[in-house]
Amino acid sequence: MDKVILAYSGGLDTSVCIKWLQEKYNYEVITLTLDVGQKIDFNMIEEKAKKLGVLKHYSINAKEEFVRNYIFPAIKANALYEGKYPVSTSLSRPLIASKLVEIANKEKASAVAHGCTGKGNDQVRFDVTIKALTANLKILAPVREWNLSRDMEIKYANDHGIPIPVDVTSPYSVDQNLWGRSIECGALEYPDQEPPEEVYEWTTPLEKTSDKSEYLTIEFAYGTPTGLNGKTMDPVYLIETLSKIAGKHGIGRIDHMEDRLIGIKSREIYECPAATVLLEAHRDLEKTVLTRHEIMFKQQIDMKWTFLAYAGLWMDPLREDLECFIDKTQERVNGKVKLKLYKGGVWVVGRSSPFSLYNLNLATYGIKTTFDQTASKGFIELWGLPTVLAYSLKKKNHQGK
Repeated sequence: MDKVILAYSGGLDTSVCIKWLQEKYNYEVITLTLDVGQKIDFNMIEEKAKKLGVLKHYSINAKEEFVRNYIFPAIKANALYEGKYPVSTSLSRPLIASKLVEIANKEKASAVAHGCTGKGNDQVRFDVTIKALTANLKILAPVREWNLSRDMEIKYANDHGIPIPVDVTSPYSVDQNLWGRSIECGALEYPDQEPPEEVYEWTTPLEKTSDKSEYLTIEFAYGTPTGLNGKTMDPVYLIETLSKIAGKHGIGRIDHMEDRLIGIKSREIYECPAATVLLEAHRDLEKTVLTRHEIMFKQQIDMKWTFLAYAGLWMDPLREDLECFIDKTQERVNGKVKLKLYKGGVWVVGRSSPFSLYNLNLATYGIKTTFDQTASKGFIELWGLPTVLAYSLKKKNHQGK
């Protein structure tokens, strides 16, 4: 009997997938769950999978790999899709897909499967990554293929003895990892309505946040965070700690009108406390150490990198090409950034770096400045020469008509 490796979350969709793959395709199902910081009971998920008759279950702690190989590159690229979304869900998909292929090769499986729908972006991220990694595996997406309604899915589960999750009646679809939490569906599908408070878990309502501000100092080395408030931390703990601190101040709530890859406009709600703080700090430190020309060009590179990550093209050679440039710029992104957190807002209030291009003797308006102001007149003449000439000619031609 052929084997299939299923990316298993423990929820209703992928639980139904197990029986569907066994019944409809006559596969021996092996389930795989990755810990990327989603705060769930992995032992319970394994027990549930085994009760549903899987041949074997794999549970992999991939949090550090997720941070170092996916989140850190996103920080260095200042990754915000359409200026708002820190691509949190997007980043985890190529990692999960690569582990599916890895376990499939280990188990000599002929297929892999996931629980993505036909409306979202995740199906693209999984399918393209898997196809890029191997041409030998069949890709199955039962949810995309069966086209069942939620009620039909629940009936199927009841008929086949599949435990129904306690949150099955929740109108919301939630995905979470270390870098963020996304919430969709239900009342959120009406973009003119404010999201109900019940959708949030990681962030405190502004009305309940402290009336006292809090200061943080984040240390960076080569563009990635290495310490918090003078203490060196491993990357996973640093992000988890920042998420809790920023979340209690109500920081990281994102209400976003998003262009999905398949062409649908979608209203998305995210909670990304750590990402919001780290990206703000990183951008500021870059502005301190990089030249104006580097910053302006890198903005274009960052936007393209972010789109590749969002659009399921993590395996495209262009991503690695762009990272060669990005990593070169990060050689000088070393230093400390001081931030103020208060009532949902985060502000950079100080920064320092051994590579800072800020020169007090040049910038000061005091009497001891070394900047020769008389040189500015000649600079202005040359800088504005093309503009002045072009506008003068335009005015002359207009008057002659």
